[in-house]
Amino acid sequence: MKPLLSLWVGWRFYRARQSNRFISFISFASTAGIALGVAVLIVVLSAMNGFEDELEHRLLGVVSHGELTGVNEPLQNWPAVASDANKIVGITASAPFVRIQGLIQNPGGFQGLSVVGVLPEYEAQVSNIADFMSDSAWQSLATNSNNIVLGKGLADSLSLQVGDTLSLYMPEMGAKTSRLGAAKSHRFTVAGVFQIGGELDMATAYIPMQYGAQVLGLGDGVSGLRIKVADLFQAPQLIRDLGYSQHQYVYLSDWTRTQGHLYQDIQLVRTIMYLVLALVIAVACFNIVSTLVMAVRDKQSEIAILLTMGMGRVAVMGIFIVQGALNGVLGCLLGAGLGVLVASNLSQIALFIEQLFAVKFLSTDVYFIDFLPSKLMMQDVGLVVSLAFAMSLIATLYPAWKASQTPPARALAGR
Repeated sequence: MKPLLSLWVGWRFYRARQSNRFISFISFASTAGIALGVAVLIVVLSAMNGFEDELEHRLLGVVSHGELTGVNEPLQNWPAVASDANKIVGITASAPFVRIQGLIQNPGGFQGLSVVGVLPEYEAQVSNIADFMSDSAWQSLATNSNNIVLGKGLADSLSLQVGDTLSLYMPEMGAKTSRLGAAKSHRFTVAGVFQIGGELDMATAYIPMQYGAQVLGLGDGVSGLRIKVADLFQAPQLIRDLGYSQHQYVYLSDWTRTQGHLYQDIQLVRTIMYLVLALVIAVACFNIVSTLVMAVRDKQSEIAILLTMGMGRVAVMGIFIVQGALNGVLGCLLGAGLGVLVASNLSQIALFIEQLFAVKFLSTDVYFIDFLPSKLMMQDVGLVVSLAFAMSLIATLYPAWKASQTPPARALAGR
C-alpha cells in the first residue's frame, strides 16, 4: 500500500505544481530539454546508421572487399586462384579483372582515370555495380569490343552521351621511356553511364575484360582477382590467407586500406555525438534537481503533515522520486516520438530543405553519397530512452532525500 500511496501523492504533487508558475516553468524546461536531447540523439544515431549502411551496401557493394594483383606481371591461371579462394571459409565469391590506368582530356586539361575490365557473369557475384547502370550498359560489357561505361559525374563534366567516343591515353606497353611522346591513345565508345556518387563517378570506368586484356597485351592473364567475403571485418585475414597460399608473388589489398577511413570517421562522429548529446540530456536532468528542490521548499508543510501522520521517510522520498520521474518519462516519450518521426523521414526533410533554400548538404565532390541517409534502429531508441530515464531518476535522489529529512515540528512552526 505504501508504494501506491507514494505514487498517488507524487502524482498529486506533480499536478499541483501548476500553482507555482516559476516551478512550472523550470519543470517545463527540464522536460523540454530531455525531450530535445532524446530526439536529437535518436536522429543523429539514425543518420550515422544510414551512413554506415550506405557505406556497406553502396560503396563497399561496388568496391571489392579484397584484391589479389600480380607483382610486375599478370596474374596467371586465375581460375585456379579462384578455386583456391572458394576453399577458404568466409570467402563467398571471386571475379577476375583487368585494370588500366590512363589519362583523359577534359576542358581543364588531363585527369586520371581507372578503367576496370570485367566479366559481367563473374563481376555480378562480387559487386552490385549492375544496380547502378542500365541493363543495356551492363550487357555491353559482355562483348569483346571497345565499349566503356562511365560514371555520370565524369560523363556530365565531359559532355559525353551514349554513342560518343572517348580517348584514353596510356603508356605504350614495352616502352622504355615515360615521356609523353611514348603515350598511346585508345578510343572507346560510350555504351552507358552509372551513378553511385562521390569519387567513383569521377575516376572509374568499366570495359569488357577481354578487350582490356588485349589493350594491355596480357594474353590469358589478368591484372588480379576481386574477392567478396561474408564478414567485412574478416576481409584482411581472409585475403592474407588466400595470398599466402599462392605460388606467384601477389599484392594483397582489402577495403580497410582503401575505404577504412570512412568507416572510422563514421564511428568517431557517432561516439562524439553520443557523448555530447548525452551531456545535453544530463544538463536537462539537472533542471529536475532545481524543480524538486523548489518543490520541496514549497511543500514543507505538506511533508510535515505526512510525516506526523505516520508516513515513513522512505515513502516521502518515493513521493518526490515519482514527481521527478514523471518529468523524465514525459520528456523521454515526447523526445522518442519526435525523434522517431524525424529519423523516419530524415532524407525527405533534408531534400525539402535543400530545394527550399537552394543548398546542398552533401556534395559528391567530397562525400561518397549526395543525400542524407537515415536508418532507424529500435535498439538505439531503447538505449537512448533508457539512458535519459536513468539520468532523470538519478537526478531525483538528492532532493527526495532532503525532503525525507524535513523536521516536522520546525516546518509546521513556519521556520
